[in-house]
Amino acid sequence: MKSFKLGLAAGVLTLGASLVAGAAEVPKLTPEEMKKASQIFFDRCAGCHGMLRKGATGPALTPDITRQRGLQYLETIITNGTPGGMPDWGRQGILTKDEIKLLAKFLMHEPPEPPLMSLAEMKKWWKVYVPPEARPTKPEHNLNWKNFMGIILRDVGKVAIVDGDTKKLVSIVDTGFAVHIFRSSGTGRYFLTIGRDGKATLIDLWLKKPDKVAEVKVCYDARSIDTSKYKGPRGDFMDKLAIVGCYWPPSFVLLDGQTLEPIKIVDTSDYTWDTNEYVREARVASIVASHHDPEWIVSNKEPGKVLIVNYEDPTNLKMHYIDAERFLHDGGWDMSKRYFLVAANMRNKVIVIDSVEKKYVAEIETGVKPHPGRGANFVHARYGPVWCTGHLGSNNVACIGTDPINRSRYAWKLVANIELPGPGGGTLFIKTHPESPHIWVDRPLSAEPKLQRELYVIDKDSLKVIKTINVIEELKKKGYKNIDGRVVHPEFDMYGKEVWVSVWGRKDKPTALVVFDDRTMEIKEVITGDWVRTPTGIFNVYTTTNDIY
Repeated sequence: MKSFKLGLAAGVLTLGASLVAGAAEVPKLTPEEMKKASQIFFDRCAGCHGMLRKGATGPALTPDITRQRGLQYLETIITNGTPGGMPDWGRQGILTKDEIKLLAKFLMHEPPEPPLMSLAEMKKWWKVYVPPEARPTKPEHNLNWKNFMGIILRDVGKVAIVDGDTKKLVSIVDTGFAVHIFRSSGTGRYFLTIGRDGKATLIDLWLKKPDKVAEVKVCYDARSIDTSKYKGPRGDFMDKLAIVGCYWPPSFVLLDGQTLEPIKIVDTSDYTWDTNEYVREARVASIVASHHDPEWIVSNKEPGKVLIVNYEDPTNLKMHYIDAERFLHDGGWDMSKRYFLVAANMRNKVIVIDSVEKKYVAEIETGVKPHPGRGANFVHARYGPVWCTGHLGSNNVACIGTDPINRSRYAWKLVANIELPGPGGGTLFIKTHPESPHIWVDRPLSAEPKLQRELYVIDKDSLKVIKTINVIEELKKKGYKNIDGRVVHPEFDMYGKEVWVSVWGRKDKPTALVVFDDRTMEIKEVITGDWVRTPTGIFNVYTTTNDIY
C-alpha cells in the first residue's frame, strides 16, 4: 500500500527575478481582445498550465502571481521560453509581438470559466461517413498497411498516412486541430486520432484510400484516446469500444468503437490523493488498454490517482482508484505489459502500477520533469528488462529495472542515468525496437536552438550515447538548405530497421520527414512536399497496435 506523504504545492513561477513589491495594474481588454487572447491561450498554453491556469506540467498562472510579475516579465517568458521545457513562442515566430503582448495582458485577468458539454451536444458533432456494414471485409489495396506510418500535421488540422515500405504518401485525412496522438485499434485495422480541440476520428486503413469513417467532438480540450483490446475468457472486446480522456471538461467519455457514438461521460473532478483538496480541473492525461482484463488504465493528472476502468458493462462501469502521485502525465507498459509506468512529472518521479493486482507498486525519482511518451523497453544483459524515460527539465535519460521476479535486486530501481550533451532538458520522446541495438532520443523543447535540432543514439549494451546527430546540418549536407525546425518524435518501422523523425517548423513553410537507417545511423531518405507542414508525432501501425516501444 502506498505510504501517505504530503507533496509540495507545484504552481509558482520560479524563474527570473523575485516578486516585485505590489501588484501591477490590470490592463484593460475589450471583449474582442479577450476572445482572441482566450483562443491563443487555449492553442498554446492550456495543455501545461490548465484552462483555469492552476498549473500542472507548467506553473500556475493565476492573477495573484501574474500581476506581481508584470507585463514585461510575462512577455519575456512567452517570447524566450524556459529551460524547464516551455517553448520559445516568440523566438520561433509562432506568436507575433502583438499576440505576445495580448496574451500577457490576458494572463493578468481572471481566467474565464470554460463551458461544459453534454452527451446531447456531443451527438450533434457525431458523424458516420461509412457505416460498419458498408466497410470492406478485406483491404482494398495491396499495400503493407501494418507498416503504414501515421504522421500528425499538427497546425493544419490534418494527418498523413505514409507507406513505410515505399515512403510514398498514401492519404491525407482532415482531423481536428493539433492532433495529439494516434492509437491503433486492437486489430490494427483502424487508426484513431484525438485533437487538442476534443475531436476524435476513426480512420479505416483498409479503404482503397484510407480515410476517416467516423468522427465526434466530445470535449473542448483533449489529449488521449484508446480502444478496447481485451480478448479472452471474459469476452471478445476487440475494437468494440473506445475511450477519450479530456482536459476540459475534466472527464473521460466512452464511445462505440466502430462508429464513435458517445455512450457515457464520467466526470473526473476529485480530491487530491495526499492532501484531500478538491480539484475541479482534474484532467485525464494518459490511457492504456489492458491486455490482461477488459480494462483501461487512466491517469487522473491533478489528483494524482490512477483509475482502472472496467468496460465489461459500459452502462454500469466499475472503477478502481489507486493513490499514486501528482501530477500524472504520460506513460506506457513495461515489456510484460503488466506494469504501467507513468510520469508524475512535477514531482520528478515515475510511478509503477500493477494492472493485474490493481495496486500501486513503487515510485522512482528519475530527474526533472520526466516525459517518457510511452517510454522505451529493452532487455539488458545485466539488469534484465528495462524501461527508460527522458526529461523536460534535465539532460538525462533514466532507465528503470522492471522484472521483480527474475531480477528483483534491480526491479523498480534506477539502473542507469545516461547524460545527454549540453545543458537543460527538452526531451519529449524516446523510442526503441526489439530488433534494434539502439535507443533514439529527441530534444525539441530544449531552450538551446542547436539542441532542438539534435537526435541522440544510445547503445543498449553500454548504456551510453554513441552518436549525436544534428539533423538539420545533415540535411544541408544533402542539399536541403531551406529546411529548418525542431526535430521530434523518433519512431521505428515495423521491422526495427528504420527510424523516422519529423522536422517541426512553421505551418507557412513545408519541412520534411527524415528516415534514418538504424544500423548506420545515416539518413536513408528524406520525404518532402507541400503537404509536409508542421509534422510532429509519427506512429507505426504495427508497433502502436502491439505496444512496442
